[in-house]
Amino acid sequence: MAYDKFTVLNSTCVPLPLENVDTDQIIPARFLKATKREAFGDNLFRDWRYNNDDSPKADFVLNNDLYNGEILIAGRNFGSGSSREHAAWALYDYGFRCVVSSFFADIFKGNSLNIGLLPVTVSPAFLDKIFKAIEKDPQAKVTVDLPAQKVSIDGSGESEGFEINGYKKNNMVNGFDDIDYLQAMKTQITAFEGTRPF
Repeated sequence: MAYDKFTVLNSTCVPLPLENVDTDQIIPARFLKATKREAFGDNLFRDWRYNNDDSPKADFVLNNDLYNGEILIAGRNFGSGSSREHAAWALYDYGFRCVVSSFFADIFKGNSLNIGLLPVTVSPAFLDKIFKAIEKDPQAKVTVDLPAQKVSIDGSGESEGFEINGYKKNNMVNGFDDIDYLQAMKTQITAFEGTRPF
């Protein structure tokens, strides 16, 4: 399933300065029964967002009108725990296109890249600078430049590079999943096949 192309994202941010946020907190297990990748965003951080009577918890950041945007700024070790890909689905479905942290669980990172959600790993010091910029001004913007592999704080101009697998980078820039990538190479594959003996 193709997704939106990702090149340069400039957005306000939602700060979640908590460490060791696991996939069960991102999307609780009771919401994993769906067979289609739809409406997972409604239950993103469900137990942190809502009370038992489904009323919003006023102290949770997603319920705070001060913060919005397509970039989630998260504490260290984001996406740990089970390997459920639904965690990445929920973040993307909610409207996030990028998560910035100083460390991601490997499986969560892979699941995110597979569906067009960009996990950006920065140093703890730079992550702290982003949190402080948002604390100072909730409307502070961050720019994530995927082709240049750089994330910048607009207000201060400070920036830091990040690493990404070249194949995954190419897919995100083009909005490809693995199947789309192969389909885009159909001409080359057919030509190569023509050179092979039967």
